[in-house]
Amino acid sequence: MALTVKPKQGCRWDVVALGEVMLRLDPGDRRIWTTRSFEVCEGGGEYNVARSLKRCFGLDAALATALADNPIGRLVEDLIYQGGVDQSLVRWVSYDGVGRAARNGLNFTERGYGLRAGLGCSDRGHTAVSQLRPGDFDWETIFGKFGVRWFHTGGIFCALSSSTPEVAREAIAAARRHGAVVSYDLNYRESLWRSLGGEAQARKVNWELVPLVDVVVGNEEDFSAALGYSLPGANESFTDFHAGAFKDTLAQVARELPSAVIAVTLRRARSATRNDWGALCYCDGRFFEAPWRADLEVFDRVGGGDSFAAGLFYGFLSGHDPQWAVECGAAHGALAMTTPGDTSGATLGEVERVMRGGGARITR
Repeated sequence: MALTVKPKQGCRWDVVALGEVMLRLDPGDRRIWTTRSFEVCEGGGEYNVARSLKRCFGLDAALATALADNPIGRLVEDLIYQGGVDQSLVRWVSYDGVGRAARNGLNFTERGYGLRAGLGCSDRGHTAVSQLRPGDFDWETIFGKFGVRWFHTGGIFCALSSSTPEVAREAIAAARRHGAVVSYDLNYRESLWRSLGGEAQARKVNWELVPLVDVVVGNEEDFSAALGYSLPGANESFTDFHAGAFKDTLAQVARELPSAVIAVTLRRARSATRNDWGALCYCDGRFFEAPWRADLEVFDRVGGGDSFAAGLFYGFLSGHDPQWAVECGAAHGALAMTTPGDTSGATLGEVERVMRGGGARITR
């Protein structure tokens, strides 16, 4: 099917994202269990996309989520203000004093260095957003009255509880009724699915939702764990990536999913701080490939895939062709990994400069 993006006229938001926002605690150069101070920022797979589309690309973005109304929730709120994402759709849940009924999620994340891989430890059980139910958002008003061009959610939100996939399904149905493009990032997280049935349950949930969306994004692990496909060569070396077997498998995914766009990021981690990075987009029966960036220096890899998705979506929202979109996504994802935190610190000018092949010579 063809990807048709509504014009801005008559739409309050370019994008609405449905997902959890956690407070990230970063130990800097130390380990989580040895540090005595943490830097804090906000982050969450679906939210990161909305923030990038607002902060880097200048689009109108809103967030649909839930937060417990306590000082941690208000800290998250204050951090979101800095990124400019509209919070008028956020549901605030009463806090009982200790978080027995609802709380806000915490995410402790080490960046890794050299041979030491990055490490994440989430503390997000019983969060306010995990308890969302169908009917908690007035999707008809959001998509019908206010107007939305693009709706984004994904596998992280749908792994939070047994009810969140139903919330996503309800939102997807309303978005489609009102002509919004629907995107879904597979974003498989073993830690989230572990107590809910593992890969088997992840595949069951994703196969119920992914055929309903227009744009599917993920990496090779996501397509394997979340959907059951095997993408050969993706974890070996970037020269193997160009083998026909890999593209044949991706073409099979495209034939079996009705989505208009399927996009994949690929990463070879030479070390925590040196990665090879690239991306493919399959659209209208053709492959569109971003230039490979071998031996990319990484400061903080978290959020690279979300930033790729944001750049890709911006390409389509701004009327560019798939080749420009996938190159924009790959460039933005690469830049996002040069700054701390889950979200991108890049500007549109920097993204366009990298797309043109610009180097790292100082600008002054």
